[in-house]
Amino acid sequence: MSENSIESPSSSTATFESATFRLSPLIRITLLSLYAALTIPLPFLSEATASTVPSNLLWGGIAVGAVGLYGVLCERVIASEKGIQVTYPNWFPHWFRKGWFLPWTEIKALKPRSTGQGGLVYYFLSQSGEAYLLPMRVAGFAKLVGLVEAKTGIDTRYVRPLSQPWMYLILLGFTLLLLLVDAWTIVTAIGLKN
Repeated sequence: MSENSIESPSSSTATFESATFRLSPLIRITLLSLYAALTIPLPFLSEATASTVPSNLLWGGIAVGAVGLYGVLCERVIASEKGIQVTYPNWFPHWFRKGWFLPWTEIKALKPRSTGQGGLVYYFLSQSGEAYLLPMRVAGFAKLVGLVEAKTGIDTRYVRPLSQPWMYLILLGFTLLLLLVDAWTIVTAIGLKN
């Protein structure tokens, strides 16, 4: 067996009910708050500095970006009797981010890859050689990998989430501080305009 992949000896016959996993609420709240903190002051600053970019255009861009980010954060992972699937809401454009479905019988191995930041992500390797990213930021990740192990026979005991909750708690804390600075910035920009 290769050190870089975990082979599936045979598909398990274990049965279970379909389970749906969504992105962790902590991750969703943190990323949406960070997006707001980074973008909301821009239209106010545009007006205060008499920028050539109209504030209405900035508000429109912020709204489109918020909808796009929210759509990506609505990712769902569905583990069913037939396979594993990643889906997005029906209203979310499929050309922007596509989901995928992989039958359990097609999964040959779970292959780790290191990230640029030194973490590990895992890809399902199909019988045809295609790779599918294992969603690692879902709430109930341990249950998800347990279902993967039950249906594929792949040993998942060393598979851990990419990011620990404390990382997002720290980011959320700094985001809240940034929102306080944003409030001061907006008040100051409105004062300059008047």
